[in-house]
Amino acid sequence: MMRFERLVAIRLVSHDANALAGFYVAALGFERGATEAISDEEMAMLGLPGSGTRTALTLADQALEIDEFDPSGEPYPLPSASDDRLFQHFAMVTSDMPGAWARVTAAGGRLISAGPVQLPPENGSVRAVKFRDPEGHPLELLAFPEPDDRRAINHSAIVVRDVNASLEFYQMRGLTIGERTFNHGLPQAQLDGLTEPRVDVVPLIPPGMGAHLELLGYRQPALRLERAWQVRDVAATRLVWQASEAALITDPDGHLHQCQPFGTPRASPSVND
Repeated sequence: MMRFERLVAIRLVSHDANALAGFYVAALGFERGATEAISDEEMAMLGLPGSGTRTALTLADQALEIDEFDPSGEPYPLPSASDDRLFQHFAMVTSDMPGAWARVTAAGGRLISAGPVQLPPENGSVRAVKFRDPEGHPLELLAFPEPDDRRAINHSAIVVRDVNASLEFYQMRGLTIGERTFNHGLPQAQLDGLTEPRVDVVPLIPPGMGAHLELLGYRQPALRLERAWQVRDVAATRLVWQASEAALITDPDGHLHQCQPFGTPRASPSVND
């Protein structure tokens, strides 16, 4: 059984990686690195014909990578909602929510929440806002009660149909359960842009610490039937894990996990380091 040691990168799929990278630099403060060809060996592992390029970005030494494929896949299916199974977002920490939110909206971020929302103490007293980048990928900004000047990727979150089935999948791969919460009420509705959402939030902590994974199990509204997404589609975000060997793994809901061998440089330090 392949075990996930540490989250080392988040890989987005784009139809215009150059433009999308510009959004992450302007809106969220990422630093842009090189654009390089994806190797033939990796394309074969992904099951993709043709070619691809990868544009590297970093935020506090954490890796965000934007892949562009030829031929390209489907655009992000919009409209879609925060409780859709394809709603896979990652959350970044900021100590300046008003300034960060102003930069996001000025750079062309698309609203999910009407604006930053104050969550209640039972949900961590966090100030949060959800939005989309120009191609539709969902994102979140978080401001914790105790300000922290460091910007960092805190977690990636996925919507799952069956929390228990997903827990079995991820625990078998070495992740452990953190402090789970049940989020509901007006603040959660404002954050998600939904009517009366009721959602179990289950953090999963990798052995190597760093950014973590969260399961979002919506009790209400009920999940809708959705088409499956393909690796080259814009909705097909991949989480990249340090593991024993290279592989592409799919979880029970179709979310993609790309494993790369041990020995790769540390790319996702803990926000608490």
